[in-house]
Amino acid sequence: MLWLKMGGALMVVLACGYTGLAVARNYALRPRQLRDLQAALQMLETEIAYGATPLPEALSRLGDRMEEPVGRFLASVAALLADGQGRTAGEAWQAGLETLRDGSALVEADLDILTQFGFGLGVSDSSDQVRNLRLAQEQLRAEERRAEEDRTRNEKLWRTLGFLSGIVVVLIIF
Repeated sequence: MLWLKMGGALMVVLACGYTGLAVARNYALRPRQLRDLQAALQMLETEIAYGATPLPEALSRLGDRMEEPVGRFLASVAALLADGQGRTAGEAWQAGLETLRDGSALVEADLDILTQFGFGLGVSDSSDQVRNLRLAQEQLRAEERRAEEDRTRNEKLWRTLGFLSGIVVVLIIF
């Protein structure tokens, strides 16, 4: 009976600890994903300003180069643009954001920046597109600074809190 209690206690501590580690991981992933998005937008700016590459092709190339989940997002937008359904670039961008929303550590403020950028995608000349890209990059840079502050403040807290809450639950139960 004692072994069963000890096993249960260990499982509770590990489950709570894992939950804390998962939350801490999101705090660590968010700044990296924001940097990846900034890099992708910088490369897209280069493609638009100097390469005159069609948007679906540029997004497809970027999707192949970037890490998950940003690469998957860009590839999905490129696929939506190229599928022949007659979507605008903004519509494809908004639909692609759903894949990013579900598979990333980004928060609503980050996604709002990308949503606003998507509304202007493909509806003006290249100089306006470049201005919109630079604005989005600057806003993402500001969010990255906030995310880095949050990571510094909260990552260790959540790792520790997860295991400590598991220990507290075990002490209360037994």
